[in-house]
Amino acid sequence: MDFELNEIQAMLADSIEKFVVNDYDFDTRQKYAGSETGYSKDVWRTFAELGWTAVPFSENDGGFDGGPVEMMVVMERFGRGLVVEPYLANVVLAGGILKRAASDAQKADWLQPMISGELQATLAFVERQARFQVSSISASAMQAGDSWIINGAKGYVLNGDTAELLIIPVRTSGDRNDQDGITLFGVAADTDGVSIRGYETVDGHRAAEVTLQDVSVSADNVIGEIGEGYAALAGAISDATLAVCAEGVGIMTALTEKTIEYAKSRVQFGVPISSFQALQHRMVEMYTACEQSRSLMMWAAMTIADDNDESARAMHSLKYQIGNAGTRVGEEAVQIHGGMGVTWDLDVAHYFKRLTAINIMFGNADWHLDQLAATSNS
Repeated sequence: MDFELNEIQAMLADSIEKFVVNDYDFDTRQKYAGSETGYSKDVWRTFAELGWTAVPFSENDGGFDGGPVEMMVVMERFGRGLVVEPYLANVVLAGGILKRAASDAQKADWLQPMISGELQATLAFVERQARFQVSSISASAMQAGDSWIINGAKGYVLNGDTAELLIIPVRTSGDRNDQDGITLFGVAADTDGVSIRGYETVDGHRAAEVTLQDVSVSADNVIGEIGEGYAALAGAISDATLAVCAEGVGIMTALTEKTIEYAKSRVQFGVPISSFQALQHRMVEMYTACEQSRSLMMWAAMTIADDNDESARAMHSLKYQIGNAGTRVGEEAVQIHGGMGVTWDLDVAHYFKRLTAINIMFGNADWHLDQLAATSNS
């Protein structure tokens, strides 16, 4: 395998790194996170102008024909910068559905405006009873003449209180946990019967609880085929899992570098604490965890890009690794920084909070370990 980035991927990585260094320091990030929207609309427009929102889409859809490796490149750099703009909600989740299942007309109405930065979108898929099972959907839709009536509730909808388009997976047939019978709808956030309660999450992002009560939409709002939405839904969730894992690798790398730098400058008993052998061992373990995670990330991205039979096993392995390694690296960074490591004004605490949230998103480490065992035994 060739582990080197090609010229285009290297240019993409370089452009994001320069943006984070020059225009997205920690204080700026905190200002954006604390705003009413939870991100900067100007920065989001910059993302679109630089083509970052177009990376994972085909040229026919107005994109750059990027794949899992390009997504890995983007999200790892966003992790290092602790970026709060809703790239995951828009490009990875909502975009992941639209590129797989939307009609040409729907792509023109929804996908192209999202790529150009004019439309905020998200995928509302989490339900209270589902835990991490994607197919567990109790929200329902019933056909009434030429319309569909949707009822149900979705939780932890990323970007939910600023999204103008909600992509809602609902059950139109079958039992609650069946993969068959899931239908995807595109619903405008201001549709009658849609109730949205936004809130700030522990990691400085925003999410929302969405309730749908007798929401009436036309047949034109159906994305893909009736009852056959599971494949697109599972594919988008797989993309998002890789994305947050890459973000986690970026965060762990930043935490390790910041901790080593701090240990070199923090003096105790007349010498830098980096000279203490016990702390040296702990920082080496942090670095090792980062490199192990990066290796698994590259393996997962390449196996998914090749549509390899190992892709499911690679994804479960990676998410398990990120969950465990992220916790270790975050805890060590906080411990070595001391009491200031948990203060609001130090970025280390916020990196650790984001790692904690990533561990839970799209299945925690224990859940993915169970799925890995099941995959290995099948």
